[in-house]
Amino acid sequence: MQWYEIIGYVGSFLIAVSLTMKNIWKLRKINLLGAATFATYGAIIGAYPVLILNSFISLVDIYYLWGMYRKRDYFTLLPTNGPQGKYLLKFLDFYGKDIAAIFPNFKKEDHSDAQFYFILRNMIPTGLFVFKEEDHETIHILLDYAIPDYRDLKNAKFLYFTADFMKEKGYKKLITESHHQIHDKYLKALGFERVDDKTFLKTIG
Repeated sequence: MQWYEIIGYVGSFLIAVSLTMKNIWKLRKINLLGAATFATYGAIIGAYPVLILNSFISLVDIYYLWGMYRKRDYFTLLPTNGPQGKYLLKFLDFYGKDIAAIFPNFKKEDHSDAQFYFILRNMIPTGLFVFKEEDHETIHILLDYAIPDYRDLKNAKFLYFTADFMKEKGYKKLITESHHQIHDKYLKALGFERVDDKTFLKTIG
């Protein structure tokens, strides 16, 4: 096998992987990387149709990624009117398996005293935020879930950095647990610090 054939295989693999992504943001990024790699392969071996096609695909991916990056979304928080709201129950049922994969210990019926909020993005319920108060300055986050198509951290940036929700409520300490490596990375990206094997803490001013 020639060294440049490896580049071709890598490009093909990345393009194939991108097509399995549910998150359109990740799909575009990985597809861009794959198309650019495959275009490089086409240039090396002189396969100009391969070069032209994948260069075009790369430009299309860049165009849409730039548009997604620049798009200004409208966010707001909507209380669910308690843990028995009809839409909340349907939401938890529909995304139940996905929620259980990241938050295996979350069970709505165990938290009748918790507060439930939908995160609306352009009026679409793209996330669910559930917490209970430990004291007037501390909350225990039980669930911070974003649906698969909207896992680009914009929900989290709104919730933790842009919205005045925490400040208006007077919350200064946010405590949560993680049972998944993906969730670990998510929390660290948002400024949470590990307290022990499962517990994370974020202090806000």
